[in-house]
Amino acid sequence: MDRPRITIRTLEERDWPEVREIFDDIVGSAETFTYDVRGDHEEVPILWLENSGGQTVVAVAPDGTVLGTAKMGKNQRGPGSHVATASFMVARATRRQGVGRQLCEYAMTWAREQGFLAMQFNAVVSANAPAVQLWQSLGFAIVGTVPGGFRHPKQGLVDLYIMHRWLSDTPDQS
Repeated sequence: MDRPRITIRTLEERDWPEVREIFDDIVGSAETFTYDVRGDHEEVPILWLENSGGQTVVAVAPDGTVLGTAKMGKNQRGPGSHVATASFMVARATRRQGVGRQLCEYAMTWAREQGFLAMQFNAVVSANAPAVQLWQSLGFAIVGTVPGGFRHPKQGLVDLYIMHRWLSDTPDQS
């Protein structure tokens, strides 16, 4: 599959209308994220803008259309601060075209450059098979399961996965 030609760059104020549309579509479906902020316009920037040394980015097409967005940063503070985390949202019209893969590859590169040793996703909805398969193809393993941890609007209670991968072949475990 040919990857769409995209640019990944830091989210800018001008991107918010398109990012908000993607966010509202995904959160509104209640199928993949644990957020419940539908209609709360003030809460979205607080949730999606990564602070404390993290980064929020957009994937844009050559014409400037926002195709997806990601945020990345520390998974935990203190003794857990060597593990990064990231979240991804891709516009419905461009799903399964490689945008999510490119955003995740960007996030892993960013995390390595920041000195993180590993990356962990804390709440991957088991019913989101395309995401689970994508993360596994990028080297993430399911390291934990929260049974019935997500109330899916169509499938009822489904599991949440914790997924993890080292960011190098030989992590410095000091």
